[in-house]
Amino acid sequence: MEEYLRVGVISSSHGIKGEAKVFPTTDDPKRFKKLKRIFLDLEDEKREVQIEQVKFFKQFVILKMKGIDSIEDVERYKGKDLVIERKDALPLKEDEYFIGDLIGIRVITENGEELGRVKDVLQTGANDVYVVEREGEKEVLLPAIKECILEVDLEKGEMRVHVMEGLLDL
Repeated sequence: MEEYLRVGVISSSHGIKGEAKVFPTTDDPKRFKKLKRIFLDLEDEKREVQIEQVKFFKQFVILKMKGIDSIEDVERYKGKDLVIERKDALPLKEDEYFIGDLIGIRVITENGEELGRVKDVLQTGANDVYVVEREGEKEVLLPAIKECILEVDLEKGEMRVHVMEGLLDL
């Protein structure tokens, strides 16, 4: 399981005093108000920064982070992920999973056949869709609904599914 979870991506600066415009990748952008610290994901390291102020503007979160005090400081981190430690994550409801935990797990049909591995999760609004990569074949898109996703076992790294009629024909 992932130790860090992405909650946003720095898209640009906001104003001239080092505020960052962040595109939230969390289900609840208001959660930024409760965070005291966050980590900049800098490929080779995670740099901890303290959050000084949180505001909201349209679909963005505006963050003022300690030590990032100019447009140039923010621009240096443009496109970088903002992550939190798993222990700081909001609790999940039943049958909810962190996307990072689903990527790479094996997908097995209810008949025991290996279908492939979860490559991505598309968030469509109505329900998520799991992109399953299949060796030598086209990807399969599985809707994340109870009729299709029968069981997820993160300990085993497996997802048991019912392939609805027509899904493999596309």
